[in-house]
Amino acid sequence: MTFSNEFRWTSAARTDAGLVRQINEDALLDAPERGLWAVADGMGGHAVGDLASRMVIESLASMTAQSALADARAHLLDINARLRAEAARRQVSRIGSTVVLLAARDGVCAYLWAGDSRIYLLRRGRLRQLTRDHSHVEELKARGQLTAEEALHHPAQHLITRAVGALDFLDLDEDSITLHDGDTFLLCSDGLSNEVSEDEMEAQLALSSCELAAQRLLEIALERGGRDNISVVVARAEDLMALDRTQVNPGL
Repeated sequence: MTFSNEFRWTSAARTDAGLVRQINEDALLDAPERGLWAVADGMGGHAVGDLASRMVIESLASMTAQSALADARAHLLDINARLRAEAARRQVSRIGSTVVLLAARDGVCAYLWAGDSRIYLLRRGRLRQLTRDHSHVEELKARGQLTAEEALHHPAQHLITRAVGALDFLDLDEDSITLHDGDTFLLCSDGLSNEVSEDEMEAQLALSSCELAAQRLLEIALERGGRDNISVVVARAEDLMALDRTQVNPGL
């Protein structure tokens, strides 16, 4: 449990290779004391995806509590160049990883991403996806050529269009959101989102414990077959000012 300005944070993380793959190419960051959380998913089918995701997370883990997204962007651009150089040295086409990062500061959560790892927000009992997948299927959905149901079973489901290390130029999206008391964030790799429905995510994130929510989400994905590596980070913000007002005025 960590205090950050007027918010108190609790968080929990789980990662698992799943039931099919031998190597876990996911990596994650759970640092509530610095207001930083991240998930990276090494690109399946490419060389040493576990190296790529680990390099991404180790770089982000070196950031300080006061780091801005501009600093995260600089870290990721550096890792992108290093992965491109490593791929050239190994004479492979690419070594890459998705990334999604959440950074809390001064009552605001900023986030950036590349690829199809996701951030969801549960606010007042309702779940919504904050990130938009950088994938071929998502582009088809945006053009109205696929329904959400069709996208789940599309043969190009795993074809992503952006990743750290995929191209010489790294294109990152970013956004921010003002925090509310009780906001609960879920960061995950597609090993979770491909197996667990949003209704199920919503139900588990509503649990009082981040630890229990993270564990149950992982278990559900494994029960569905665990066809990919699975990573889950659950982080919850509690407004200390709201808590103080409630204690002073219990009827609120």
